[in-house]
Amino acid sequence: MSDIGHILVVDDQKEICEMVQDYLTSEGYRVSTAHDGPGMRRVLAQTAVDLVILDLMLPGEDGLTLARALREESNVGIIILTGRGETVDRIIGLEMGADDYLPKPFHLRELLARVKSVLRRVQARVGERNPSPRVRARFAGWHLDLSSRELYSPSGEEVRLTTGEFDLLAAFVNNANQVLSRDRLLDLARKREAGPFDRTIDVQVGRLRRKLEDDPQRPSMIKTVRGTGYIFTPTVETS
Repeated sequence: MSDIGHILVVDDQKEICEMVQDYLTSEGYRVSTAHDGPGMRRVLAQTAVDLVILDLMLPGEDGLTLARALREESNVGIIILTGRGETVDRIIGLEMGADDYLPKPFHLRELLARVKSVLRRVQARVGERNPSPRVRARFAGWHLDLSSRELYSPSGEEVRLTTGEFDLLAAFVNNANQVLSRDRLLDLARKREAGPFDRTIDVQVGRLRRKLEDDPQRPSMIKTVRGTGYIFTPTVETS
């Protein structure tokens, strides 16, 4: 089969690396492996990588730290591997810019499906790198620069957002005054479907409210629609 993408598997369990490498190689992918942060960086310094499959529990720098560094440095695809009880770490990983997650133990066919999905998103991101006009959105005195990914308060102060928070706010701004289900928001913000008991959107909505709302307990901008999802109520102007 032809080489259809270069994947780097980062896991301190060598048997997992070998298993994934053998399977994905048989599916036509070029696969490299590493067992910690320094090993990951050595591979990245030597060759281009399209997707990193990254275990959260690593010696030295953990997977969350490495995921954040990867996203700050590149648009490489990231799938994080988590233990069954690592729900909070999984959510944080997605907020830091991971494209998807997969709990251990996992089926290789499910991993392959997620690899294909994330690589499609990576290709779409590459296509979006072409220069385009800056887009600025204004709502309730706030200013959001969708090009530079910067948010400014009504007083002119920059408010820092995580990758997940920005993507969710952009989804709200681009779909203002529409009732959006959690599944729809997850698709708009992270380009993936919700899994069972997935609370990623609820967690990120809560964090956005604390940054945007005067009273997060009585939100006026991001309102809950009981039994459905959320609605972003401000009038949005773009330029």
